Amino acid sequence: MGELNRRKALAGVGGVAALLASGLLPGVARAAVNGSGGNAAGGPPDPVAATYLRVLLRHTRWAEQQFDAAAGIYPAKDFTFAVVLGNALLLTRPGYDEATAGVSQATLKAHTLATIKHFAASNLLTGGTEWGRKLFFDTTFQSYFLLAARLLWTDLDDVTKQNVERITTEQAAYTTALGDRDDPTSGDWTPNGRKGGFVGDTKLEEMGVYAQSLAPALAWTPGDTRAKDWRDAFGTWSRNEGGLPAADLANPRLVDGVPIDANTATNLYDTFLVENHGSFGPHYQEELWRTSGRNAMHFLAAGTPLPEVLTAQPNGELLWRTMLLMTSDAGEPLMPMVADREHLYGRDVIPLAFRAQVLGDRHAARAEADLAARLEPYQAYAPADRITKFSGEPKYEPEARAELAISYLLHEWRASHGGPVTPASTKEFDVRAAGVADFGAAPGLLAHRSPAAWAATVTKPGFVKFAWQPHHDDWLFVLGGANPMLLPVTNVAVRERHATTYEKVRDGFDGTIGVLRFDAGYAALATLPTGAAVYASTGVAESEGVLNVYNLTMPGVPGLDGDRTYTAAEGTVTLKAQAAPTGARTDDLTFAPVTARHVRMLGVQPEPTYGYSLWTLEVRDGDGPDLARAGTASASSASPGKEAKYANDGDPATRWAVSTSDRPRADSWLAIDLGTPQTIDRVRLSWEAAAGRKYRVETSPDGVTWTAVATYPVPALRSTKRWLDVDGRAGIVVDGPNPVTVTGDRVTLSDGPAAPLLAELYPDSSNASKLAGRARVTTGTPAVRATVTDGFLVLLNLSGAAASGTATLPQDGGAYRLYRGEQSLTRAGTELSYALAAAEGRVEPPRFTVRGPAGLKAVVRDASRVDLTMPSGFLPVVVTVTPDGGRPRPVVLPPRRTVPVVFGDVRPYPLADVALGRTTFPAAPLPPGMSSPAAAVDDDPATAWRPGPDGRMVVDLGAVTAVSAVELAWTPGRRPPATVETSTDGSTYETANTGPARYVAVRTGWRSGDASLARISVRT
Repeated sequence: MGELNRRKALAGVGGVAALLASGLLPGVARAAVNGSGGNAAGGPPDPVAATYLRVLLRHTRWAEQQFDAAAGIYPAKDFTFAVVLGNALLLTRPGYDEATAGVSQATLKAHTLATIKHFAASNLLTGGTEWGRKLFFDTTFQSYFLLAARLLWTDLDDVTKQNVERITTEQAAYTTALGDRDDPTSGDWTPNGRKGGFVGDTKLEEMGVYAQSLAPALAWTPGDTRAKDWRDAFGTWSRNEGGLPAADLANPRLVDGVPIDANTATNLYDTFLVENHGSFGPHYQEELWRTSGRNAMHFLAAGTPLPEVLTAQPNGELLWRTMLLMTSDAGEPLMPMVADREHLYGRDVIPLAFRAQVLGDRHAARAEADLAARLEPYQAYAPADRITKFSGEPKYEPEARAELAISYLLHEWRASHGGPVTPASTKEFDVRAAGVADFGAAPGLLAHRSPAAWAATVTKPGFVKFAWQPHHDDWLFVLGGANPMLLPVTNVAVRERHATTYEKVRDGFDGTIGVLRFDAGYAALATLPTGAAVYASTGVAESEGVLNVYNLTMPGVPGLDGDRTYTAAEGTVTLKAQAAPTGARTDDLTFAPVTARHVRMLGVQPEPTYGYSLWTLEVRDGDGPDLARAGTASASSASPGKEAKYANDGDPATRWAVSTSDRPRADSWLAIDLGTPQTIDRVRLSWEAAAGRKYRVETSPDGVTWTAVATYPVPALRSTKRWLDVDGRAGIVVDGPNPVTVTGDRVTLSDGPAAPLLAELYPDSSNASKLAGRARVTTGTPAVRATVTDGFLVLLNLSGAAASGTATLPQDGGAYRLYRGEQSLTRAGTELSYALAAAEGRVEPPRFTVRGPAGLKAVVRDASRVDLTMPSGFLPVVVTVTPDGGRPRPVVLPPRRTVPVVFGDVRPYPLADVALGRTTFPAAPLPPGMSSPAAAVDDDPATAWRPGPDGRMVVDLGAVTAVSAVELAWTPGRRPPATVETSTDGSTYETANTGPARYVAVRTGWRSGDASLARISVRT
């Protein structure tokens, strides 16, 4: 950011003119000064920016459809007039293409200038009555509007210029006058003073908007006599956006002259997660950089120095780490909970563009490039030309257009400030993003990103699911909102949550286990560093193991070529992409003749908005009469005037519909009592627009015991051979009594009554059939499920009682994998003793491989030591022992003697130091002279924490822990005086190195030349 210092000096001696003369801002500020005629940059500065320009050009077709010819402006509704920023960019850059835009440049300019003139005059701050001043959401669109006006400045008339300037300054004056009070016109959109809030509805966005309303004035009118007050308010709101007291209080670093430890807000969970709309939502995780991008562009375009807080945001890097962990192959975070704003590609660009182009973050540049590569295929998909769809309403289009234009300008600025940022390679990105995190029971998220897959256990009420996305493919399995994954529904109540994380620095590998208890039993998901996952269940519901598959025709997005192919032992089926359900539908279902008195339609999946509604339900034997006409209808619920009787009254204009409250209910039903037992073999269901997506037809002799005779839709593939290849993108191996089915775009791994299930999920499908044929692991205890997946032993106790026993692990002869604990070699494999607490899960990597005879006993202590014992015999036996990833060693074993085998060059995972890999404070930005404290907990002897003058660091253990000792290891040299402090809340510390603590601090009297802290170890 050295260029920012140069600009600061220039801004004081001539503002924009001096900057132009210096050549520092050729692409942005020159356009602001010269208006529509002046961009000498010669076109887009890089391929990503070129994509943005093409997308904006095509999006102009949509924007022009909104133009109100009678009024002569783009309308005020939903702030549609904000399209003027995208227009202004296109009008001030070369290469305008009328054929792509669908409108001439002259017409676009006339429409744009007329709109700017109108809305500059209609703002409340200039005496108008139409819009403005209100912080939510008017000031967001004011930001876009004011930037558009500056880009077209020389084309505006003097009155409009005066109005633009008045909006700029008077909005800042209005916001500053509020202090930390609520804006009376913004309703419940309040930052809660300077305290913030993070449960359910984070105040990060609200504080960001308060700051955002001040940025244009600070950028364009820095000499105003009121600017100091504006600057103070801007800094206060900006510094507190990512507020978390435990982290902030540990950081004395000055940002814009104010220490971070003066922050007062709590806007983040203590696991650095943002919650909004009642769940994790990446759109809000990114809000910190979304508002920063909007704000920064005003400063950069005006040639005014960036406030330091935009490039040194407290806790910003820890929040970004959350984003990396959740990132899909499209460069934006996955959304396993609320589907609000899912796949809104046009709105998700600017946070990445800001981090990449302003902060120079190569990993953000990788994510931005990946997202940019999706924009044009996405834009071409119906409804064509739009850049927000799927979960997006048309009202999001003006905002997305504006932010795409800002993203382009950020690229243009970067081109003249050190050149383009080179994106990290995909491999580099995957290495950087890999990791695990238990974000806690309240956020309800246990996540794992490996280079080959992303997985999570989600326990937010209403969004309970076990999620898995091989290759981070956001268009393979439907993840968001109420879409179930593995569990058949998302609204089941979780009675217990047991979360375990394995971290490479501490355990030698990354992995997670989430074990959940429901009223109906237990289910669990274990994730492995290979990208594979293991799902196991006691059978918590019928039709379990659900995976909904995207099947779209969106050329240019991998996998979305208009069909999906499924392969099982029984054969291969290819399913074409289906058009969206159109509503009214008639289903004719036939089945083997049965004799029954009662017939019913039992719902499985309703129409998402209105549930189930039938004009008629007909029941016949062959070509015979409709037997339902003489029967009596009943239903699980009904809306007034749409009772069950209207489904068999013979009137095609009357219908049955579920009650309003039951519309989301999956298992609603409509039944007909035929009066006496009848032979039947077919039904016809004539649906209203609320047509059941999935249902069963069942019969009964007594109305109590029901038997399914038909399903809709009929499975395209049904397999009992234990494996399935999903479109060459995922392989699944299943152990359970029910068949695997593919019905439409839904895979069900246990299609039938509730039953125990174990499924191995592989990101590589090529070996699924072979893996299904291997011998299974047995435990001798029904509640304990086990498997060896990619060499990792997964043990899961799916019960509320402790369990112990012996697991039999089939292995090929010759070389035997050894796992932590006691085991014996047999001719067919190994027998391993286990003891598991209630609802405990374990993932054990193979710590050693041994070549030896049956009867050999092995006790694996850790990754560096195994004790071997030969049974009775007369002569010593030579065996070969190889540590995981190490070199083999021959070992002589006398009979009936235990020989410890120790590999001194192998880390003895799992390590007992609970500080390893934990979050440390201060986080970036760091105090002067201090290096990152993370170097003291990374288990790397080559790194160390340099405290800086009187430096202090904190380790967050994640939960209150019974600490028995704290050990400090320093690099060679003069050791500074150091004191260990502990805290349970992150705000009040006492001098101690034992006792209950969540936060462990090291306070030093460090001076230049002193040793650095190589490691802090915390023992329990």
